[in-house]
Parts: sequence; structure tokens; C-alpha cells
Amino acid sequence: MNYRDVVMDHYSNPRNKKRMEDSNYLKQNTKNTSCIDNLDIYCLIDDDIIKDITFDGEACAISISSASIMTNLLKGKTIREAKEIINNIDNMLNDLDYNKDLIKEASVYENVKNTSRKTCAWLPYAGIKKIIEK
Repeated sequence: MNYRDVVMDHYSNPRNKKRMEDSNYLKQNTKNTSCIDNLDIYCLIDDDIIKDITFDGEACAISISSASIMTNLLKGKTIREAKEIINNIDNMLNDLDYNKDLIKEASVYENVKNTSRKTCAWLPYAGIKKIIEK
């Protein structure tokens, strides 16, 4: 999996990028104070399952692509499964042990852990983490 190709594909053609006006969706804004990254995460949870997850906003290629990958990765998962995936992403970005098979395509961000881009890759996960902790 080539880092640049995956990031540019998800940035140029983001999956699940749309604003949701449905009041059944939980919304969380997440932004990076040191740049333009400002994303709204929308999540529909029913019966402890993430039925739908979308995002909208303006951000860099890393944040947009990470949000796109995250929506594909978490849609259809139980809250417990989502928490496990999010914890593994967090571990990867903090140079701790993680399950690469569990986080699938998101593993392309393993090389940003020691750069300023780490915050960009984590941004959408910070938003969904706040939603599912409520």
C-alpha cells in the first residue's frame, strides 16, 4: 500500500463526505488550532452499532483522507469494535504496539507518528472518540 497514492485517492475522492442535517445524527466538531483543519463528524448510532458516519469541513489532505478512511473503517461496527480500532490507531500514532490487520488501510499513517502530520491523521478519530464516549 503506497502512502501517497492512498492519501491522494481519499483526498481527491473522499468517501462519506457530506453534511448531515438529520437530528438523529450525533455531531462533533474537531479542529487543529495550528492550521486550517476543521471537520464536523456526524454519526448515527442505533442499537450500539455505528449505522452511518460522515464528515464535512475544510482540512489538509492528511485529515480529509484520514476521515474518509475512518468512515469506511467504522461504519457497521459496534461501539466496542470502534473503540478497539480507535485505540489501535492511537497506539500506532504514538509508536506503541497495534494490530495492523484491525486498522486496515489506516495503517498508511504509521509513518507520520514522529511528524507534525500526526495531529492531522488523528483529528477525525478525536472527533468520533468524543461521540462514542457520550
